[in-house]
Order: sequence, then structure tokens, then C-alpha cells
Amino acid sequence: MFNKLIRKNEKKINIHLDERKENAQKEQLPSHIAIIMDGNGRWAKKRSLPRIAGHHEGMKTVKKITLFANEVGIDTLTLYAFSTENWKRPKMEVEFLMRLPEEFLGTYLPELIEQNVQVRMMGNHDMLPEHTKRAIYKAMDETAQNDGLILNFAMNYGSRDEIVQAVKRIAKQIEQKEILEDEITEELLTNNLMTKDLSEPDLLIRTSGEVRLSNFMLWQLAYTEFWFTDTLWPDFDEACLLEAIESYQKRNRRYGGLKGEEVN
Repeated sequence: MFNKLIRKNEKKINIHLDERKENAQKEQLPSHIAIIMDGNGRWAKKRSLPRIAGHHEGMKTVKKITLFANEVGIDTLTLYAFSTENWKRPKMEVEFLMRLPEEFLGTYLPELIEQNVQVRMMGNHDMLPEHTKRAIYKAMDETAQNDGLILNFAMNYGSRDEIVQAVKRIAKQIEQKEILEDEITEELLTNNLMTKDLSEPDLLIRTSGEVRLSNFMLWQLAYTEFWFTDTLWPDFDEACLLEAIESYQKRNRRYGGLKGEEVN
């Protein structure tokens, strides 16, 4: 009896979710969504589990949200998977996090390929273990021709370092007389960032109740809409993503102007 009730409730939830998805697709969707995935450790702690159990559960959420974002019609999904500051965490936790891309891609890569998802990565590759790089490079190579959702992992990524490296490249171009100082523009700096081939995020989501950027895409988020939720990342589901998209669609993006308003 209880199983029948659960199945009925799940069916109602799915129908409601489909209706919301269809309504969202009728409006302007965010082309690029960036997510700071936070709360894996707290999710595990609430259940008296080790932190790595939260990270493993969060990995399942990555798959679920990636496939749903692709289904909705999002062009790019950037996920903050590991920051340059995360190396300060306990050694065992870091080692587990460095194994997650291998497990995630080893398990779900065939489905990502089937769903036409293209895998990319931004960040400093040099410090990553060889097994982590092999898994990511394999996925990038095998999905390079896909033209669906771009799943962009930020691994060993820090925005301040990204900007510093971009400035160094521009300084070298000036030194080698490839460009003049007067030719330095916002566009030039943008084209020297790791995201040069991507549009800037339209919507940033951060889970777990934290309200800060944590050195994530500081340049690229200049005109991005922010959406924060208390939901921990392992509990973040399709309904949560739709809620963020619906909130985005209600906003008036003016980019410093007065869209829809008269200037006296």
C-alpha cells in the first residue's frame, strides 16, 4: 500500500516537473549556468558519515543535474569541482577528490556521449595527478565532436591566478611587440582567460547557504545573476535547478542601463 502511495506521489512530482520545464523552455533560458557545488561535507556530517561519503553522493548529483540541464536546453554548465585553495584540505580527502573524476567519467562517460554532452576542463593541469588528467583528457577527447551541452569542470581552478596568468601573457605580447599598450582592452583580457571560448555565465548558483564567490570566475561574473540556496549539493535536484532558472527568468538584466525604463 505504502509503495503504491510513493509511486503515485513520484508520478505527480514528475508531471509537475515536466510542466515547469516546458514553461521554462518557453522563456529566455540562461545560456551558461555556473555552479559552486557546496555542502558535501555537511551533508555527510548530518548523517554521521565521513566527508568523502558526501563527495561521493555529490558526484551522483553532478550526473543528474548535467543530464537535466542538457534536457532543458542549457548550452554550458560550469561546475566548480576543485579550487586552488582545496589543496589545504586533509590529504585523504584530497586524494579521494582527485579520484572522483576517474570514477565519475569511468561510470558515466558512455551516457554523456550518448546524450551528446561535450566535456571540457579549465584550471591549472600541472598539479593534478596523472590518473586524474588521464580520465579528464580521455573524456575531452571522446566528446570533442559532440555539440550538445558543454560540461565544463573547473579543476584546480582559481580566478585570481587565472587573471594574473592572463596579464602575464599580455605583458609578454607587449614585450615582444605583438601589441601596443594602448591596445589593451577588456576584450583582450577576456580573450586571454581560460573561458575565452565560452560565453560568460548568465546565472551563478551556490548551494549550502554560503553567500560568497570563493575565487570563482571573478572577471566573468561581472553581470551574472546570482542565486543562492540553503540546499546542500547532494540534495540539489532537478526541481532546485528549475527554481533557479525560474528566478532568473523573472529578473530584468539591465547591464548598467535602464532597460524598459525611460530616461528623463
